[in-house]
Amino acid sequence: IEGKLQQKCPFCRHSAPESEEEAVKNLQKRFEANDPVAILEMGLRRHKNGDYDSKKAAALGNIFAHHNLSHMYRTGLGVEKDKKKEV
Repeated sequence: IEGKLQQKCPFCRHSAPESEEEAVKNLQKRFEANDPVAILEMGLRRHKNGDYDSKKAAALGNIFAHHNLSHMYRTGLGVEKDKKKEV
């Protein structure tokens, strides 16, 4: 059995993507299925382009998205500064 185990996607259990294009395609599928981890990942990728939407991943309970959103409210990055929401 050694050496025969393949890495699998924890979301869909398919083999790990072999190219960046395939990885993005899989990420998009997970995003559309409301996977909070994929939503956060897409948000982090889009963050570089000025799209700061972490609210959906946070609403689905992703703790990292909550942290990012808190930081955004503290600094005013992509949202209006809000002391009450920066907790």
